[in-house]
Amino acid sequence: MSGRNNQRGDLKSYMTNNALNLPKVLAGPIVRHINENTFTLWLVTSASTRFTLLMSDKKDSKNEQLPFDELHNIVDNSKLTQTETPVGERCFIQHISLSQEALLEDQKLYYYDLQLTLKDQSKTVLSKECPELLYQGENRFSFKYSQTLKQVIHGSCRKAHYEGQDALPQLDTLLENSVSKAQANERPDLVLFTGDQVYIDDVAGPMLTAIKQVIDILGLYHEEFTGSTIKDSAELFAHKDSYYKREQLLPDNKSNDDLSDAFFKSKKKPVFTSVNALNHLIALNEMLALYLLSWSSRIWPFVHISKDDINKYQIPSEYSAKYEHEIKLIADFKAGIGQVERAFAHVPIYMIFDDHDVTDDWNLTRGWEEQIYGNPFSKRIIGNALCAYLLCQGIGNPKYTWENLQNELNNTFTNEGIYEHDSLIDRLLEHKHWHYGLKTYPPIQVLDTRTQRWRSESNKNKPSGLMDWEALCELQQQIIGKESVIMVSAAPVYGVKLIEAIQKVFTVFGGALMVDAENWMAHKGTASVMLNIFRHIKTPPNFIILSGDVHYSFVYDVSLRFRQNSPKVVQFTCSGIHNEFPDKLIRRFERANKWLYGHRSPLNWLTKRRNMSIKERESSVDKRDIVNASSLGLLILTDQGTEEACKLILADGSQVTFEKA
Repeated sequence: MSGRNNQRGDLKSYMTNNALNLPKVLAGPIVRHINENTFTLWLVTSASTRFTLLMSDKKDSKNEQLPFDELHNIVDNSKLTQTETPVGERCFIQHISLSQEALLEDQKLYYYDLQLTLKDQSKTVLSKECPELLYQGENRFSFKYSQTLKQVIHGSCRKAHYEGQDALPQLDTLLENSVSKAQANERPDLVLFTGDQVYIDDVAGPMLTAIKQVIDILGLYHEEFTGSTIKDSAELFAHKDSYYKREQLLPDNKSNDDLSDAFFKSKKKPVFTSVNALNHLIALNEMLALYLLSWSSRIWPFVHISKDDINKYQIPSEYSAKYEHEIKLIADFKAGIGQVERAFAHVPIYMIFDDHDVTDDWNLTRGWEEQIYGNPFSKRIIGNALCAYLLCQGIGNPKYTWENLQNELNNTFTNEGIYEHDSLIDRLLEHKHWHYGLKTYPPIQVLDTRTQRWRSESNKNKPSGLMDWEALCELQQQIIGKESVIMVSAAPVYGVKLIEAIQKVFTVFGGALMVDAENWMAHKGTASVMLNIFRHIKTPPNFIILSGDVHYSFVYDVSLRFRQNSPKVVQFTCSGIHNEFPDKLIRRFERANKWLYGHRSPLNWLTKRRNMSIKERESSVDKRDIVNASSLGLLILTDQGTEEACKLILADGSQVTFEKA
């Protein structure tokens, strides 16, 4: 058990005379899953809190002076459920869900607020606690419910310290413009984050010192470790390798020669294969702090980062210049968080994991899994990241995807600390229902391409398929017979073929882990079943794939060769929100790919997708097929649920359209 008895650091100096004065709401609200009968919110409070929900279908500013419980309210609060998870002495993750029949109407605007009742029975109102999250002229938070989709935002890969502008604040700009014009139909219907919302395995030094401060400020619970050189998470930041040398703390199984010396015999491969594992997060409290720092501006005023940290936190001298440079990157990232949290309070947000939400190469091969899950310390690290995902991302997706984990959460997180930590991790690793569907029009199927892998039986170092046979069969049953469908896959189903070919070469020589050979075509069984789904006579005639992962953006139009009634497949890949591919390298790949695997190239007949005709769309700016810029994807749909346009909203606010032939 780990708990408050293990708290260390500067907490007493922070809390002297109650000088900290933490905000009652640390993060959120974030609007999560909604449908005609459901409304869900996620937020984090600094004390145990109970809530009353106010929701109105009209803007009711005249009654502002009335008591909260006398305002116009369409909510029956007896049908409101609240899940409170204490993850620290001053940190409580809240999930609020209303289930009420015929609650919401399609294409209608709603206003909401929360009354907070604190432990001492004092009351306050969310809009009063977080006025900076309200748009000008509004005194309540608002959202639009859309069962019929017109505009869908999607994106992936938001690395805090990427050296470039963050595109996510542009979501707030879109919403602010629609509010100022009082035109609800211009609002995005929902947002789909398709992976790598945070980088657990790649953290800047200044962000790591910020994480340390948040742990102390909020009293986030510590944990004990087994099989590690460090006893518990309280000792982690005091260790000489804690900053920029964490690869020395991560497990390293030297006995697996096949994995350790793959491809380049002189280069030993550790269990954790990220090339950026200098500051890989280890403890659960670190990961939760990263989420708070990524999504909330309200915790940052209590955090102080400067070049003085180099001495204060004993940053190794060889990394001092890197630390000072990263201070600027984190400052740029922090500047946009206020816009991000305001946007999250006004539009439904859906999420699914990819590898960096947990660790690079997560479950890439059977050999990787055997090493990771056979070591108690590495298993704890992976389990912690999956637990942080559940608490900050998974809870809020449709309830059936996580509700059978609630008992384990209740047993693990208490007001005294963390109990039965390993039991919770075992349940999380066994859980097979992270994927979900939305009954919108067109319907959305969000895939889990990480925990349902089709593992190679012949060679443990061959890439696993992104989904196994059973999961693909379930997917087919979900979409068969529908007129139109949107499928969300973290990785593109149809990738840039030259890059896939390079990954194939490395895989043949045992180097799948070196090039992240994670694509749908890398595993023969998975590739065959997925392509057969598109060839099935009852596959939806209009099929849209939303994907990310690769750090560049493109759109493909796909059809079956030699078939008149071929389904129309549009794949819209948008990546990353705050990350990009090395520009010179992607330009070379793009040129070579056009020469070798262009639409009319005979080399296509040597690929697994030989029966598919794949045409690249050109961008409206420079006529390139690939756009390498931090951006959000904007999918515009017709009344019939088919794709009308695929656009990118770049970090500077400009837009790029992928033009149809």
